[in-house]
Amino acid sequence: MLNYTECAFLLFTHTSKEMRLSRLILAMLFCVMPGIIQAAASADVQEGEASYYADSLSGNKTASGEPYDKNALTAAHRTLPFGTKVKVTYLKTGQSVEVVINDRGPYAKHRIIDVSGAAAKKIGLTDAGHGKVRVEVVAP
Repeated sequence: MLNYTECAFLLFTHTSKEMRLSRLILAMLFCVMPGIIQAAASADVQEGEASYYADSLSGNKTASGEPYDKNALTAAHRTLPFGTKVKVTYLKTGQSVEVVINDRGPYAKHRIIDVSGAAAKKIGLTDAGHGKVRVEVVAP
């Protein structure tokens, strides 16, 4: 990726009409696209606070229309499409689990994901109730 000065030079130095289009294309390739690609890649990994669904919610309908199953490896995320498979790693224990997004949430302000009871047990999150996790998209 070029720095700001190099990008400005590519775009704003005086050249013939034919060269302006070439320079614009070069500026897009070396100045704009790397930033877009980097932003897209970073969206595939998040770190933040997670919690898990209460067992009493078992059977309630999720936003995808499926009933919540406390024994299934599922989760709620605010923006990832339903059916997306993600790997959730509890940073305190280093344990990971793969879950499928089938609900929206969490609605607690500083949380990034709610996992099912079964997923919480697999990573050791049930005792604390919540904790810092890394969420990585495995398959869209």
